[in-house]
Amino acid sequence: MRLSYPADVKIIQVPCTGRVDMIHLLTALEDGADGVYVAGCLEGECHYLEGNYKARRKVESVKKTLTELGIEPERVTMYNLSSAQGARFAEIANDMVQKIKDLGPTPVR
Repeated sequence: MRLSYPADVKIIQVPCTGRVDMIHLLTALEDGADGVYVAGCLEGECHYLEGNYKARRKVESVKKTLTELGIEPERVTMYNLSSAQGARFAEIANDMVQKIKDLGPTPVR
């Protein structure tokens, strides 16, 4: 659709968001990412049945861990959208980048 989103967004595709593990999210922050978001299928519409539910639980666990470490949990979040919502994806990317800029650099560095 030739939609634009910020260049600071690095997309890593996985077959299903259920394959994203907590260690992936935490490692991204440890390796210098100021924020991470997971974009998964709409709830109830996962091709793998419940992958997006598993991903949501993992994201919530990471948020809890970040809170315990004194790091803003807003640095990690999950969005649900369909593959037909390209414009929404670009909007989310822009919103997330702005949210992270408002929070400032990650304290993990």
